[in-house]
Formats: sequence, C-alpha cells, structure tokens
Amino acid sequence: MPNRKDDVYGDHISGKFNDELNELKTQFLNMGGMVESQVEQAIQSLVDSDGQLAEKVRLGDKLVDKMEMDLDEEAILVIARRQPTARDLRLVISVIKMVADLERVGDEAKKIAKMAIKLTEEGQAPRGYVEIRHIGTHVLSMLHDALDAFARLDSEQALRIMKEDKQVDEEYQAAARALLTFMMEDTRNITRCMMVMWVLRALERIGDHACNIAEHVIFMAKGEDIRHSPMEEAERVVGR
Repeated sequence: MPNRKDDVYGDHISGKFNDELNELKTQFLNMGGMVESQVEQAIQSLVDSDGQLAEKVRLGDKLVDKMEMDLDEEAILVIARRQPTARDLRLVISVIKMVADLERVGDEAKKIAKMAIKLTEEGQAPRGYVEIRHIGTHVLSMLHDALDAFARLDSEQALRIMKEDKQVDEEYQAAARALLTFMMEDTRNITRCMMVMWVLRALERIGDHACNIAEHVIFMAKGEDIRHSPMEEAERVVGR
C-alpha cells in the first residue's frame, strides 16, 4: 500500500469533478494495460517465431494511438471546465505527459513485432533470443510496476523503478557487445543479428519510458519535478 503521506488526491466538493478525475485515471490505466499486453505479445511473437501474433500487435498500434488522442482530449476538457490548481493540475498534466510515454511504448512494441515478422521470414536469428526474453521480462515488470505505482500513488515504488533503469541499461549494453562479437566472428549473421539488436534497443527504450512514468508519479505525490536530477535528489524528495 502507498504511504498515507503520498495519498494527496482526496475528494472534492464537486462530485462531478471527482468523477472526471477518476475517469481520467481509469482511462490511463486501461491504455497502460493495453500497451503492456502489446509489449508482451510482441516479445512472445519473436521468440516463438509467430508471425500471426506479430501482425496482431502491429495492427493494434492504431488502437493505442486512438486511446492517446482520446485521453489527451479528455485531459484538455478537464482543464477547460475545472481550471484545476495545485495537486489536481499536477495530476492532469502528468497524465498528458505519461500518455505520450505509453504511446511511445506502443511504438516500440510495433517495432519489435515488425522485426519478429522479418526474422520469421528470414529464419530464427542465431543469437540474442535469451537476452531478449530476459530483458523483456525485466522491462515488462518495470512497466507493470510503474502503472501500479500510479494507481496507488506510491512514490517509494516509483523510486525503485527508477533505480532499475540503470540495470536494464547495463543488461542491454552487455547483450549488444555479445552480438557485435558474434557478428565479427561470422559475417553471414550480420543482417539477422542487427534485427535482434534493434529489438534489444526497443526494449531498453521501453524501460526508459517506464522510468519516465515513475518520475511523474513522484511529481504527483511529492510536488517536486525530479526529472534530470541525480538519484540522491530523488531519494531526498521521496524520503520527505
């Protein structure tokens, strides 16, 4: 459960305003669930060489784009109707920014699906699938936990996600080095290994977007923007 000190979004005098904010949060979490599923299916389509599932993910990107536009419109209407201030304005603005991160995660899932289709046609890549499964599981966990931190306004969980981002970066770099070494040893594998490299890069970016969402959760909970700040500053803000 989130700390009570983080639970700053209480009821308003206007029940309609409460409903609008709750609907905004619900729509965001629905979009998050859709994007999370897209990433999971994209990874699965690649490791299983399932071109049909990859095509489903690729086509699903249009729905993610529509959800982004609907959420942006709803957030703008809330600002226009209610002219929120302080904590409520932080919530609405943060949702607009986090929606952009979710849409980009959807784009990365689409890229992975495209690579899955190409690799299925080319034949499985000789290396990298173990790393894809490992890093994929890691960033999916980060994305899920970021959405959960938003739902519960849990700044401590958000901070943990931020700390995991460095580990994902290190895992990506290690996998990339191994693939480069393999390509130099046998140049016949360059094309397929480059596709795997692009998938790994897409997964690393998904971790970045999960980290961005976590930063916004801390902003909503604590009222301080810790983007581009050292980890020590984020720890200080969350520990207040």
